[in-house]
Amino acid sequence: MKNPITLSDEALVREIVKSNNTHLFSFIYDRYADKVYNKCLSFSNSSEEAQDLTHDIFIQLFIKLKSFKEKSKFSTWLYSFTYNFCVNYIQRNTHKKIEKVAVDASQDTLDVLDYQDTSILELKSEKLAKALQLIPAEEKMILLLKYQDDASIKDIQEVLNLGKSAVKMRLKRAKSKLMLAYQNI
Repeated sequence: MKNPITLSDEALVREIVKSNNTHLFSFIYDRYADKVYNKCLSFSNSSEEAQDLTHDIFIQLFIKLKSFKEKSKFSTWLYSFTYNFCVNYIQRNTHKKIEKVAVDASQDTLDVLDYQDTSILELKSEKLAKALQLIPAEEKMILLLKYQDDASIKDIQEVLNLGKSAVKMRLKRAKSKLMLAYQNI
């Protein structure tokens, strides 16, 4: 076997799945622990909670690694895995649940709130953080993907397993809800 440091993520995953080698898995951990932690931190209320989530994600990741089918890059798959884990964690904790607002896709009322992307980027960070806490986790995640992680529409499509128009509509709705929450703070 080649040096694990020089192996691509996908080749390393194949070796880990084949051998069930925890030492090899430590290379995946070293490559992605900071990114997973930062994503967990965006979902949690504290660094300790984010560390716990990161630890739990890597435990589950080792168990579920064989389900990686290389239909996308490993980093994209891991991002999706992390996101889903964090959303499930938040949903399990009912005291953190935010009542979801059902929005009918055919309503034109959202068009009134069609803000430019720059307006979101210009919001004051402290007030923005409060507003992000007031919107549902799924909408918070799609906004963080787009504006914090600079994910393209195509990347978001892969992570969420959605079509291009669905991603654009969800982004539009999430921006509208965020701006409404921000204005009401």
